[in-house]
Order: sequence, then structure tokens, then C-alpha cells
Amino acid sequence: MAGRGSNEREDYPQFHPDRREHAKASQHLDDDRLAALTEEERVEAGLDDFDPDEVPPATDTLPAATDIRETEAYEEERAELHRQVDQGEIRDPSERDPFPPTRYEE
Repeated sequence: MAGRGSNEREDYPQFHPDRREHAKASQHLDDDRLAALTEEERVEAGLDDFDPDEVPPATDTLPAATDIRETEAYEEERAELHRQVDQGEIRDPSERDPFPPTRYEE
């Protein structure tokens, strides 16, 4: 902040010492103002592409929440899984046989 000289913007908020306080760090710093100044300096230095507080809200509406179990794709996959279980292509692992069947014999 120091050393900006004539390039300093008029609308740039500054922290001015309060003569009623101790000359060292103020006990009444505005954290929100300090965070805004820090983010603006990060953008100016090229560390951040933009200030997230200056981004407008999204205009797209969120899609309605749907239960995946009510979709056609879910029903198709469920039917395929049951077919594979019925034909012995896959099975639930057990302590005796914890590994799925191999397809090397095919």
C-alpha cells in the first residue's frame, strides 16, 4: 500500500491511524475491509484472476433433484446385474470364495 504515489486511486479505502489509539497496531481493525483490500491487491499483483466478491451470482436455475432409482438407466443396469447374478457371471463374495469369478475361460 505504501509507495503507490500518484497512481493511488481515490476510491481505494485506506486504514488511517486513530490518534486516540496507541501508535502501534489498532485494536479496532475492520476485518472485512482488510480482507477486501488484500483480495484487491492479490488481483492487482496477478496472484488471483478475479475478486470472488465481485462475481455476479449465477443466472442458471438448478435442475430439479431426481431420485436416480426412478430413471430408466438405473432400471436397465439393475436388470443387467440380476441377469449376471442369475447366470453365475457375478456373485456375492463369501469367506470361502472372496474373489469374483474370472472370465479367462471364455
